[in-house]
Amino acid sequence: MKSRWVLAALGSVLLFAAGCRKERAAAPIRIGALFAVTGPASFLGAPEEKAARMLVDQINAEGGIGGRPIELICKDTAGDPDKCVSFARQLIDEDQVAAIIGPSNSGETMKIKAICEEARVPLVSCAAAEVIVNPVARYVFKTPQKDSQAVTWIFNTAKARGLTRIGILTDNTGFGAAGKEQLESLAAVQGMEILASEVFDKKATDLTDILTKLKGREVQAVVNWSIVPAQSIVPRNMKQLGMDVPLFQSHGFGNIKYVEQAGQAADGILFPASRILAVDKLPAEHPQKAVLMAFKKAYEERWQEPVSAFGGYAYDAVMLIAEAIRAKGAERDQIRDGLEGLTGVVGTTGIFSFTPEDHNGLGLDCFEMLTVKDGQFVLLEP
Repeated sequence: MKSRWVLAALGSVLLFAAGCRKERAAAPIRIGALFAVTGPASFLGAPEEKAARMLVDQINAEGGIGGRPIELICKDTAGDPDKCVSFARQLIDEDQVAAIIGPSNSGETMKIKAICEEARVPLVSCAAAEVIVNPVARYVFKTPQKDSQAVTWIFNTAKARGLTRIGILTDNTGFGAAGKEQLESLAAVQGMEILASEVFDKKATDLTDILTKLKGREVQAVVNWSIVPAQSIVPRNMKQLGMDVPLFQSHGFGNIKYVEQAGQAADGILFPASRILAVDKLPAEHPQKAVLMAFKKAYEERWQEPVSAFGGYAYDAVMLIAEAIRAKGAERDQIRDGLEGLTGVVGTTGIFSFTPEDHNGLGLDCFEMLTVKDGQFVLLEP
């Protein structure tokens, strides 16, 4: 009798333990997301949030990672660095996330870089400034291409057209400051002469005065490195002033809404961009073609709006974290180690190969040079 009671009790304990193991195995993997869904940088954050949610839903629909679903905890920073800091601390301390993707812009990212590093929480930023990963911080990565790579593409394209005397416009954001540093430091090396370099307020609604200065210096081309709204204001003001010189924009121009806001003045703008904006023109054998086509189809069918490079940055961030978890595990240090060990991972932005010295993982070939023609993005003809 006693032995039967013992066996029954032991069976109950084993069933309870099995149930606990199953519950632990099914516990969600919490990933934080910091995006400027609203506010002046919403053209960045809104598609990022949509792309991230879309991929998380796809992963969960396929059974999650090792049977565990991903729980995406999104916070809308509205592009405010102070809000971003507060939300980052909340995600780390209260929500106990395993990793964070975002923020949308460089200024916000630099505000939380040290916070994530100190808390040993992997951060995969969706912002572009090179200072995010240079110098390297152990827990900080990013998906957009480097500023120096974008500058190299701009200068090479300008030189190929005999344009070496340029004027530079940068806004007073973290992104603008980082771009200005790269443009000025690489100019001499690339054989470019900067005739004027002007900084303007990110909230400016008219840049006629600054552009008039550049026109007076008889620049052969203008390079504008900024976020909204200036990306649309600069081409409109140049047209009003009759500045008949090429306008180059940074890789932050990759949203067709900027073209729509600039109207006819956008035609002819040149900028380096992710291939997602010209995926239809890629050859069938291109290594990114299948990934890009799948992303574009899924995004546009679900959200009923054109895909953008910015959504791709967030899509890649989720994908890379998922790959890191599959490789090493879902703890914070495991994700960090997994990210740093990823090689040859095909994303929307490029093919990622991280190393301890390179937490961006993209080569110079991650860009295509695009232009605007009849209100659409097209590949620049050689």
